[in-house]
Amino acid sequence: MASSSSTTRRVLYATGGLLAVLVVLGGLGWGMGWIGGGPSGLSVETTPAETRTITQMVTAFGRAQPEVEVTISPDVSGEIIELPVQEGDAVRQGDLLARLDPENYRAQVQQARAQVSQAKASLAERRADSLQARIEYERQKKLYESEAISQSEFQQAQTTYQQAVARLESARYQVESAQAGLRDASERLARTSIYAPMDGTVSKLNVEAGERVVGTNQMAGTEMMKVARLDQMELQVDVNENDVVNVAMRDSAAVEVDAYPDRRFRGVVTEIANSARIENQGSQEQVTNFPVKVRVLEPQKQGGASAGSGGVQRPEVPGAQPQQGLVLRPGMSGTVDIYTETVERAVAVPIQAVTVRDFNAVRSTGAGDGDAKEAARAEDEDLRKVVFVAEADTARMVEVTTGISDDTHIQIRSGLSGGERVITGPYSAVSRELEPGTKIQVDDGDGASGGQIASSE
Repeated sequence: MASSSSTTRRVLYATGGLLAVLVVLGGLGWGMGWIGGGPSGLSVETTPAETRTITQMVTAFGRAQPEVEVTISPDVSGEIIELPVQEGDAVRQGDLLARLDPENYRAQVQQARAQVSQAKASLAERRADSLQARIEYERQKKLYESEAISQSEFQQAQTTYQQAVARLESARYQVESAQAGLRDASERLARTSIYAPMDGTVSKLNVEAGERVVGTNQMAGTEMMKVARLDQMELQVDVNENDVVNVAMRDSAAVEVDAYPDRRFRGVVTEIANSARIENQGSQEQVTNFPVKVRVLEPQKQGGASAGSGGVQRPEVPGAQPQQGLVLRPGMSGTVDIYTETVERAVAVPIQAVTVRDFNAVRSTGAGDGDAKEAARAEDEDLRKVVFVAEADTARMVEVTTGISDDTHIQIRSGLSGGERVITGPYSAVSRELEPGTKIQVDDGDGASGGQIASSE
């Protein structure tokens, strides 16, 4: 009986041990992919590297303004007695824009003329005194030479003559000064009439008839109006300091104005500022931009709205007459796309396919124990741009050199020849998870997955 019980226990122990071995072997086979489906691999999305034309673009925002705009301020102060123009009027060079009250300046001219006359009369008197002093000096000189008078009498006559000559010279200067005062008063009188310095349009009018204005000879003066050439408009945009280095003179551009969402204007870069415009200086929100001017090449004169082409029509309101209107108006906001460089037949991949990896970390991962410790001691990172190429069920890391980029694609100068399927997503996989030899499963949205999954390198 005891022998039978011992035999039963040995059979149970053997059976339990065999089951344990089978469980271990099964788990190992599953993990190694010998049995079952094995791990599914990292699901990724791919796109083929293609040859295409890439145009690098810098986008900036700004406002429309006339390319030429002149601020009109009076040279003299006074009351506006005549204002024949209104905002929006077209003017030609030399047209009267405003006239100030000239009465005070006419009085100043008359006073200056009187001073000139007085100075001339004084000059005539000094000329006569000089002539008389000269005659007396010459007579005293002859008497002194004949020893008829003393030396002191001769010196007195000489001094008197020299003083008369000096007074005559002073009188001449007084005449010149009075004449200069007359010219200045006449110019101030003439400046009470303000004329258009060029052909253009009164784009802004800040004053009304009857107002008093301050001339530019007193502080900054009053800004009365602006005259601009509205047939030639430009947009002044702020370009970030990181992008302005790519912008050059004569670069072409596309201009979109918020007021015309369905229309794009052609433009060209005409001016790039040398000095930056810094906003929120000294704070965390500090922004450094450079003003760039983009000329709008489209003609600005377009057919205006007719009586039935827009607006709310009511029977008691007369219809508008057809007229010529301006497309762009000063102050309109818009967006400018500046095309800085174009490369044709460039090998390109989606921007999200390019990422950065630390090659020191990659080498330490694949090295032996001794090499790994030595690489781990390296302090400097070796960051390089890479893409991951899908080869069957494995991701291969390829170092690349990039060039210009547009909104969606970036140029690959070296590393790819075109046609390779590069991994573009998901973002977490491209940016962090993928390593050389990672097992992948391609899912490009068509329901197909990459073939069999092999062991990771």
